[in-house]
Amino acid sequence: MLKGLFAEKPWLLAIMIVLIMAIVAVIIWGLLRLNKFVFGKVQQRHEGIHLRFFQRVTSAMILVIGIIVVLSAFDGVDSLWKTLLGGTAIISGVIAFAAQDVIKDILGGLMISVHKPFEVGNRIELEDGTFGIVKDMTMRHVVLQGIDTQFYIVPNSKINVMKIRNFSYHATTRAAHFDFFIGYNSDIERTMEIIKDAVIASPLSIPGKQTDDGEKYADVYFMKYEQSSLKMSTTVYYEAETPSEVLISDINSRVNTALKENGIEIPYPYINLIQK
Repeated sequence: MLKGLFAEKPWLLAIMIVLIMAIVAVIIWGLLRLNKFVFGKVQQRHEGIHLRFFQRVTSAMILVIGIIVVLSAFDGVDSLWKTLLGGTAIISGVIAFAAQDVIKDILGGLMISVHKPFEVGNRIELEDGTFGIVKDMTMRHVVLQGIDTQFYIVPNSKINVMKIRNFSYHATTRAAHFDFFIGYNSDIERTMEIIKDAVIASPLSIPGKQTDDGEKYADVYFMKYEQSSLKMSTTVYYEAETPSEVLISDINSRVNTALKENGIEIPYPYINLIQK
């Protein structure tokens, strides 16, 4: 009956098609919003890179299922789809070949999500020298933000097989080693106090050295006689999320200023020319 009605009034068929597509589009939109809402609530309690990945996967599945539902609603399109994919091995092979990189990236993302070699916010260095903070992971890529604020988009399949150096892996604090050089005539004890005070004054440094009395700031040590200077060394502890280059710059600036203000010589190489 409906076929006969549609044959007499083709415009009615067009309206039905538009209505079905609109209904499916609204359902897909609603499911995508629900998916984002649910994962958003979960991420508020349990932030993890695997949640970001699976949110993208479920969103993609919702879209694919919606497209399949729309296509299956029309006999002509459905039969054409089956003919192309089921009856033509060449086309199926071409599609499989074209999608192999996508599949590899998705599987790589799945492996990263399961084994979690890093999390969002971790500072990592890849085997090829790429260095940055993990900002996001999609179905195909890991997004890193470099020191120069540029973003690096690395395929999941590539990063999954690389050796990764994770500076924040299972760590709440990190440490950086510093060497400072002063003149031979400098007051060593006073210099050690100045350097330690400068480190403590930094808002980025924290007590991190384990002692019987708890955590404290590391001491400064006179380590070595150099050719034209005395070598002073210390370790500075800081939070895992603090960029190392920011801490290093802050500590070096503070110590340099403190040494100059207190009249501590910072030696540098120079040559005396004697002309006879």
